[in-house]
Amino acid sequence: MENRLLLATDIIGLPVVTSQTGEAIAEIRDVVYAPDQGRVLGFTLNKRGFLAGRMRMPLAFDSTSAIGRDAVMVPMADVLSSDIPFAGDTESAGPRNVIGNDVLTEGGERLGTITDLVVASASGQVIGYKLQRDGGPPERASDHLLVPLPDTLAVSGENLVVPSTVMAFVRDDLVGFGAAVDAFRAQLERP
Repeated sequence: MENRLLLATDIIGLPVVTSQTGEAIAEIRDVVYAPDQGRVLGFTLNKRGFLAGRMRMPLAFDSTSAIGRDAVMVPMADVLSSDIPFAGDTESAGPRNVIGNDVLTEGGERLGTITDLVVASASGQVIGYKLQRDGGPPERASDHLLVPLPDTLAVSGENLVVPSTVMAFVRDDLVGFGAAVDAFRAQLERP
């Protein structure tokens, strides 16, 4: 699977298409993220068509064969299963929504509020957060920051705390963000 950086909001609404038949079997409703694992577990789904509504069966990230700009590919329709650990209550089973949480540095500086996740499409690893900076309307791109995340992360119910050294690796777009994440993580590993 090609590894691209995507925003979680860019995945929402994509059709789920089987490689076997080319049929669109569902649409991505939401991204299920486990902050303690630092990865996307899977997706909740909507039905396709005129009477579309929520599907009871989710899609595990590990069941996808590719996540592209225009579709989420799966080998066949039977990858949808209620046996997926997060299939029941996605709110209390560990995965939770971090959108709206504040991001603070270890030095106590508030960087902004989480508005999106930066996902590595091949691994499902969440490598960063998109933040709305304080004091600006969300429409202005310059008021958004992409903040790289360390390999391990402690997340409370309200705040995410990142090392103060993260500021040197913050970007305002996805171009070069993967390299910034790698450099940030390498810097954290140095003694």
